[in-house]
Amino acid sequence: MSVSPRNESVHNHTALPARPDLIRLIIGIFGVGSSGPLIALSVMPVPTLIFWRNLGGSLITLPFALGHKVDRTGAKWAILAGIFLSFHFMGFFLAMRMTSVAAGTAIAALQPIFAALFLRVRGGFIPNKAWLGMFVSFMGVLVVTGIDIQLDRRSFLGDLAALLSGALAAAYMLIGSHAQKTLQTTTYTSICYLTCALTALPITLIAGYELFSFSTREWIILLGLIIGAQLLGHTMFNITLKRVSPAVVSLIVFFEVPIAAFLASIFGVGKQPSPSIYLGVLLILIGCIFFVTRTKTENVMTVE
Repeated sequence: MSVSPRNESVHNHTALPARPDLIRLIIGIFGVGSSGPLIALSVMPVPTLIFWRNLGGSLITLPFALGHKVDRTGAKWAILAGIFLSFHFMGFFLAMRMTSVAAGTAIAALQPIFAALFLRVRGGFIPNKAWLGMFVSFMGVLVVTGIDIQLDRRSFLGDLAALLSGALAAAYMLIGSHAQKTLQTTTYTSICYLTCALTALPITLIAGYELFSFSTREWIILLGLIIGAQLLGHTMFNITLKRVSPAVVSLIVFFEVPIAAFLASIFGVGKQPSPSIYLGVLLILIGCIFFVTRTKTENVMTVE
C-alpha cells in the first residue's frame, strides 16, 4: 500500500485540513446548516425543489468550467455522483418535512460513519478506537428513532429517510473525490449538479408536480438554497475534496446539526422536537467527536 506525496492528505482519513481548506469547510458548514430550515419553510414539492436548486447551482458554476478540459472517466464519476446526490436530497428533504430539523440533521450527520465504513470496505484502515465513536452515535440514532416511533409514524419514517440520506451523502462524497482526480472542481460541480437536476426532473413530471406556478416567497427560499446550501455549502466541500479525505469532509458536516437546530428555532419551522430527543442528538454528536479525536493520524490510509 502506497500513497503519493501529492495526494497524501487525501488518503489520510483523519488529517486536519490546511488553513485555506479549513476556512472553506467552515463556510460550507454554515451553508449546509441553512438547508434544513429553508426546506422546512418551503412548500414546493421535494423533486421540484431538488430540480431547481441543482439546475441553478450547475448554471452558476458552468461559466467557470468552460475553459477546462473534460476527462471522460472523470465525467462518468461526476454523473454517478450526481445520481447519488439526487437521491440523498430526496431523503434529506423528506426528512426535513416529516420529522424535526434537529432529529433529521442529527441522523443525516452520521455521514462520516458511513464514509468510514465505505472506506473500510474498499481496503482503508480505520483505527479500533474510532469504532467506539461510531457505536455511541448509533446508540444516539436508536434513542431518536425510538422516541419518534412512540410519538408518531411520520416522524419515524422521516428519521429513516434521514438515515438513508446520510449513507447516500457519504457515497456521493467518496465518488466526488474520485471524480476530482481528473476534473477541475467547477467542471465536476457543473456535471454533478446538472445530473442531479435531471435525475429529479422525471420524478417531478411523472408525479405530476408543478414546475413553475409558485409564489414569490417560494422562489426567494429557492434562491437562498442555491446561494447558501448549494454554492456556499456543497461547492465549498467539493473544492476541499481535491486535498482533504472525504471521511474528514463528511465528519465536518456534523457541525451542521447545532447550526440547523438554531436557525430552525429562530424561524420556528418544522416539527418541534421532544425534549428527550436532544439526548439522542447529543449522543450522535459525542460519537462523531470521539471518532475524530480518538483516531490516530498515522497509517490511516487507503489503497490507491
